[in-house]
Amino acid sequence: MLEKKKSTWKHVGLGVVALASAAALAACGNGSKQSSKDEINWYFRTEINSLDISKSTDTYSGTVIGNSGSNLLRVNAKGKTVPDLAKKVEVSKDGLTYTATLRKGIKWSDGSAITAKDFVYSWQRIVNPKTASEYSNLALDSHVKNAKAINKGEIKDLNALGVKAEGNKVIFTLETPTPQMEYLLAFTSFMPQKEAFVNKVGKKYGTNSDSQLYSGPYIATGWNGTNGSYKLKKNKYYWNADKVKTKVINIQTVKKPETAVQMYKRGELDMAEISNTPALYKANKNNKDVVNIYEAVTTYFEYNQTGTNKALSNKKIRQALNYATNRKAYVDTVIPTGSRAATGIAPYKLAKVNGKDLSKEVAPGYSYDVDKAKELFKEGLQEIGQTSVKFTITSDADSPTAKAGLDYIKGAWEKALPGLTIEEKFVPFKQRLQDSKAQNFDIVMTLWGGDYPEGSSFYSLFTSKSSQNNGRFSNPAYDQAYEKAVTTDALEPAKAAEDYKAAEKALFDEANINPIYFRSMKGLQNPSIKGLVRSSTGLNVDFTYAYKK
Repeated sequence: MLEKKKSTWKHVGLGVVALASAAALAACGNGSKQSSKDEINWYFRTEINSLDISKSTDTYSGTVIGNSGSNLLRVNAKGKTVPDLAKKVEVSKDGLTYTATLRKGIKWSDGSAITAKDFVYSWQRIVNPKTASEYSNLALDSHVKNAKAINKGEIKDLNALGVKAEGNKVIFTLETPTPQMEYLLAFTSFMPQKEAFVNKVGKKYGTNSDSQLYSGPYIATGWNGTNGSYKLKKNKYYWNADKVKTKVINIQTVKKPETAVQMYKRGELDMAEISNTPALYKANKNNKDVVNIYEAVTTYFEYNQTGTNKALSNKKIRQALNYATNRKAYVDTVIPTGSRAATGIAPYKLAKVNGKDLSKEVAPGYSYDVDKAKELFKEGLQEIGQTSVKFTITSDADSPTAKAGLDYIKGAWEKALPGLTIEEKFVPFKQRLQDSKAQNFDIVMTLWGGDYPEGSSFYSLFTSKSSQNNGRFSNPAYDQAYEKAVTTDALEPAKAAEDYKAAEKALFDEANINPIYFRSMKGLQNPSIKGLVRSSTGLNVDFTYAYKK
């Protein structure tokens, strides 16, 4: 277990569903065709993008990385961190020093030794500005010594980072205590990387399954960088390989949810989501194989505030769009499948504070008010000297509800705001990520899932310097509230929650983003599968100890 030296930490529980007991799953409703007992057949709704540990940001790539890689710790079925490649992690009383002691004999998938230096290199690589990692903000928010200065280029020597190797120990030195640190030691972006291998494959690193080295329970095979069908095969060098019962995880891309459900009922898949469309949900919600898929996911609109469309640089126009958004009607009309209308950016099931869901504690007051929207829009148009404006909204072509969602928004906004024209643009998921990063959008619909069960997993996205702040806005009140939460109040969850509430209010007042809904899913799952761990944050699906009974 994670060992602490008289630590005063108070941890927020992680929302996790462990699908490991017969009580949790009903009788199977599959057809006669059943897959091998030694194999699990899974699917993703879109292709994965990268196996580069430092650069991957999407959920699907992260699932492959998280099952083919290991970290010092791993999140178990109860949402607690437990030793993985480390046999123990000790935390100093002041919360500023973490000492991880590695297990003896741990190996890479090529049989070579995993060393403490491999963890140091991974941390150095993600903060190195030359890597241009979109997830570098996670490392910066860890408050590891000199992480921010190195990432800014103020310190050139990567060895100045507060992550050191001493024999079989990895020692982390923090500048201030960090409540999410133990979860970062289990997160995919900080899994070890072998420097010699990364240098050997060069630019090809992580671009296909052969250009990666694996430290986890499985190895990825058969992915050429673009194809949608590949495998996770048991890694014989994994330290706990004897406890990994499933030999192969077959993964394929199935973009149409109806097709996935049909394949499940034919026994060709061991899982199929049913919450993608209202019709699919209604037809299958009473199936005996239905399970909850808890997620800490928020869907929201990002506004490009760089000035390329000057109307979106006007606060009143952004506020008008927010007030013209009927979130409950959107959920009831477009996705009546169990999701909730968003009350802020921090989603339901992310974390709890004082026994209450964080999302309820920080809600700033988003509401639907057409009259107020009309008034603000008219004033905004006058301020920019225009009588009409046109915005293009970008969404995922891969999403089965994207068209219905944008149709609803277009109709509602144009009706509520005379002079507004909305154009719809649909691009593949991968392209949407690239366009968002490059500010190649007016308004973009984005989904973000929590990386760990603490508010900063979402609030770190919108600081002025965050690489995930695709709208490129600067909100000093927000920055100040967030910084206080992760420094001064880092070890006091109740005070940090008050800071996050102030941060939510700052986003609300400036209308920097527009939260739409908190996603909640249900799916069909083969009830013979035991030991599968589903988490609402971080690695959403962990196959390590999953098996068919």
